[in-house]
Amino acid sequence: MTILLVKQIGRPEIVIFSAFLLLILGRVITIDDALRGFSNKGMLTVAFLFVVSASLQSSGTLDRFISKFLGTDNRRVSVKYLRLMFPVSLFSAFLNNTPVVATLIPIVKNWCKKVNLPSSKFLIPLSYAAILGGTCTLIGTSTNLVVHGMLLDRGLRGFSFFELTKVGLPVAVLGILFIGFIGYKLLPSRKDPITELGKDTREFVVEMKVSSDYPMLNKTIEEAHLRHLQGLFLFQINRKDKVIAPVSHNERILAGDRLFFTGLPGTIYELQKTPGLITVKDAEFDVKNLDSDILSTYEVVISNNSPLIGQSVRDSNFRGRYGAVILAIHRSGTRINKKVGDIVFKPGDTLFILAKKGFDEIWYHLKDFSLVSPSVEIYSKPSWKGNIALSLLLIMVVVSALRIIPMVLASALTAVLMIIFGIINPDRAIKSVDWGILLIIASSFGIGKALENSGVASLLANHIIMPLRFLGPIGIIAGIFFITSIYTEIITNNAAAAIIFPVALTSAHLLNINPHPLLITLAIAASASFATPIGYQTNLMVYGPGGYRFSDFLKIGILMNIFVGIAVTIFVYLIFFI
Repeated sequence: MTILLVKQIGRPEIVIFSAFLLLILGRVITIDDALRGFSNKGMLTVAFLFVVSASLQSSGTLDRFISKFLGTDNRRVSVKYLRLMFPVSLFSAFLNNTPVVATLIPIVKNWCKKVNLPSSKFLIPLSYAAILGGTCTLIGTSTNLVVHGMLLDRGLRGFSFFELTKVGLPVAVLGILFIGFIGYKLLPSRKDPITELGKDTREFVVEMKVSSDYPMLNKTIEEAHLRHLQGLFLFQINRKDKVIAPVSHNERILAGDRLFFTGLPGTIYELQKTPGLITVKDAEFDVKNLDSDILSTYEVVISNNSPLIGQSVRDSNFRGRYGAVILAIHRSGTRINKKVGDIVFKPGDTLFILAKKGFDEIWYHLKDFSLVSPSVEIYSKPSWKGNIALSLLLIMVVVSALRIIPMVLASALTAVLMIIFGIINPDRAIKSVDWGILLIIASSFGIGKALENSGVASLLANHIIMPLRFLGPIGIIAGIFFITSIYTEIITNNAAAAIIFPVALTSAHLLNINPHPLLITLAIAASASFATPIGYQTNLMVYGPGGYRFSDFLKIGILMNIFVGIAVTIFVYLIFFI
């Protein structure tokens, strides 16, 4: 199984489940032992937490919080890393870090564009912050719940909600400070594949009106960070009857100005959410407060037979006719320099629109448009739903930490309430569950039991961990950490935890010590995967968007593994053995 996982032959869940079945057939584990993992509280808790995390993602709470926290000021580079990584690790301590990173990748990339920095400098730190935050609480990552579940499975006391925090929190703080002041220098500096509009880029034109509550009012274009936008270009300002084009970086923005941008659908949609810039006044289509379960973005191409041809945007009654609003317009080969309302439709014009879900199914086969397709994928909810989602999360954490109700029940109730309040719809809730990870977790319990039953765990403990006994508890802790760390870099973190769990447990019995310090070390080590993009899912998620090479992870990741390993060893020793 290990060889197949290292060589990446087959999907991890299939490889691990196949090994699991062979262990049953070989009678290394009984059917009862095998099936125990599929009803384990830790595994079920992970399933419900997928829904909770996806609900927070859908609500836009993470988006608003991180975007506000990052800001757009030009502080020293270390401060930028701290302002990114500390809030990310905070969220990851209470949410599954996979959806956290999935939500924040586009946010961080957009922020990098605003402050004119390469995203390759910030996406690896984003992943590392999520990993470090996940080690801080029982629900921070599925690995913690797997180790917790294995303890319960053997009739031992499981982890309390904040038991891992004693070690995880100081290690996370030190890890973030290490990256913020030293490690970032090892990160590559590469431009994004799309950094700015070029002559071959399909340009959409959007018109935004400046209202009196725009925070950058009376600031220059440069001061408002509208000068070097990547994937977006301010090409004209209309001020009363005056047209300003080209736009100088010293030009000041005044109330009532109409700003004309050309850009890509994704950047234009993000622009719509800027406070104080107005494009859609209709409450039903309020971009800053929309529900992405109801509304979505589409691109439509006007056909040769469309009734819209020859009509202006203002006179076409587009909103009443199609139940949609136009956010931006693209005309091949021509930059449109008119007010959007004055543009007269022509065949082949591409409209970037906001409409109710199902718009493509209704209009795809009709003559009005020659092409209708979904555009930018959006996750957004009204702010009140975001507040409810955050409140439900906090209640879940409190009742679990105080042991008012079991963690599995608290997560299940929270997931159901997220659906009842409409924060996430049932279809998306079901899709949010990563069934592959659940299969790995459930199978891992049986594999861990097989290693114990067969005597392999005892063999590994006696030949790998126990020779370090002469160094005292520090040697045993370091041995558990680094053997787990090596395994988690080459196979999945949950499988690594399952394989080393019985080794750590046997080592504790041989030394006649409380197993919890060694199992806390194991849980953190199984998550602390920094040196390869394949070692942890969040590393793999930022690999493509950051334009990274495998060697980029090795340069900073090996140092991080060693640094975190030393820190964990010291803190576990000081907290539990002194």
